[in-house]
Amino acid sequence: MGSKRICNIKKDWHRWSVETLDLSSHHDKLLRPRKRLSMNNNLIYYLGFSHFTGIGPMRFRALIEYFGSPSKAYWGIKDRLEYVIGKDLTTAFTAFRSGFDPVKRLEELRNSNIEVVCQESDKYPEDLKNISDPPICIYIKGVLGKYRFFSVVGTRLPTSYGQKVTYELTYGLAKKGFTIVSGMAQGIDGIAHWAAIDAKGRTVAVLGCVDFVYPSIHINLYNTIIRSGGAVVSEFPPGSSVVKGMFISRNRIISGLSRGVLVVEGGGHSGTLITARYAANQGKDIFAVPGQIINDLSSAPNILLKQGAKMVTELRDILEEYGIKP
Repeated sequence: MGSKRICNIKKDWHRWSVETLDLSSHHDKLLRPRKRLSMNNNLIYYLGFSHFTGIGPMRFRALIEYFGSPSKAYWGIKDRLEYVIGKDLTTAFTAFRSGFDPVKRLEELRNSNIEVVCQESDKYPEDLKNISDPPICIYIKGVLGKYRFFSVVGTRLPTSYGQKVTYELTYGLAKKGFTIVSGMAQGIDGIAHWAAIDAKGRTVAVLGCVDFVYPSIHINLYNTIIRSGGAVVSEFPPGSSVVKGMFISRNRIISGLSRGVLVVEGGGHSGTLITARYAANQGKDIFAVPGQIINDLSSAPNILLKQGAKMVTELRDILEEYGIKP
């Protein structure tokens, strides 16, 4: 849904009379059999929307603005839903909600040691909540917590220079108390995660899906991140089919979680630049390591430096931005 549509919804707020829905029967049906679950009741509605393909962060926001709460939006009357998300999506969504049991699903996830955190939760990272399209829910294995997050990203095929620079800078950041965020891809991502672990620090991997290890050669890294006190996270429900769009989408979460993003190496049309653009749009600090102008993998950081990113030639360059002594 475009911004014009959302604007129209706001303008029509007082003109449309949204019925007061009797949600008690739906609510009791969902919650009474499993009262042993201690939770914010709204979590089950966030969970339901998160599991439905077709309603993402922007449509979800439009629904909340119109209906006033996740529960009212979830059990919204058909013609009201159609006004916000259209006829086809409404038909698909009403069919979905009639067969989906969010309380049972939440219990399954908890039994699999997967935590679900919704936007209302105090556990939801504030920096991530403040981006324009925050995930409806985040799914977590391990401990995410509220720390000083900082992202390190780059190419899957780094040079020996890129490998050395990534390890040394990330190790130093982790020693200074930053929790290192990356995407657990081969190359720069993996090096950054391992450097944080070696520094006895914390690291967070943002994945397409928390129960799908990609690339598979990083299964040891995946398990070590969790064992060492870090976390793997995703906005997509466990069991989702992993498709290319998920990896593009997760880039905004890598930057959204973080106070700053460090780009080491990457091509001129790489996912590294996509993450940096997300970071710029989110108002994050962008840092880049300069590279040889004759090396294609220097394109991304050199482009960013031309556009105003802070040049990093030593750890001090990052630390001084946050008032931290080297």
